[in-house]
Amino acid sequence: MVVSADVHLPEESELTVKELNLSSAVLYAGSFHLGKYCEQANNEFMLCRLEEKDPRKCINEGKAVTACTLDFFRKVKKSCLDEFNQYSNCIDKSSGDYSLKQCRKTQGVFDKCVLEKMNIERPAFGYFCEARVHDTKRPKPLEEPKAVYPDATPALPDDAERKPARMGSRFYWMTE
Repeated sequence: MVVSADVHLPEESELTVKELNLSSAVLYAGSFHLGKYCEQANNEFMLCRLEEKDPRKCINEGKAVTACTLDFFRKVKKSCLDEFNQYSNCIDKSSGDYSLKQCRKTQGVFDKCVLEKMNIERPAFGYFCEARVHDTKRPKPLEEPKAVYPDATPALPDDAERKPARMGSRFYWMTE
C-alpha cells in the first residue's frame, strides 16, 4: 500500500496496549461469557469501523475492547479459576480442532460458577446472530461528498432513445 506524506499515521505509543497472552483454548473457553460481558464495547468498536471506514479513527474503541477483555479474564481468574482451567484444558486436549462437544460436563460446571459468582448467564444458542440496535454516544460521521471528475464522460440525457441490446440481455432468465 502506498502512503503519501499527507496521511496521518498514529504514533507507536498510541497503538501500544497491554496484550492478552492467552492460548486459543482459553479464548474458546471464555468466548461466550466474554462476548456477553464485553458486548457494549465490541458493538461500539464494530460500529465505528463500519461507519468510519478507517481503522485509525477507532483506536480508542479498540483499546476499550482490549481493556474489557483483560478485566473479564481477571475476574474469571479471581472467582472461577479452577473450573475455567478444567474447561479450557478439556477443550485443548480432547480434540484437534477445539471441539466443545466432549467438554459439556466441565462447561456446565464453569457456567454455573460464572452465573453464581460473576452474575453472567451463558447466552442462548444463536444469541450473537440476532439483530440488535446499538445505541451510541459517538456522533455519526459526516457523509463524504461524491467525487466529481471534470473530465468524466457525460451521461446520456434522460430523454435519449434507448434501443434494446442487439443480442438480447445477458440476464435471459429474468422476466420483465
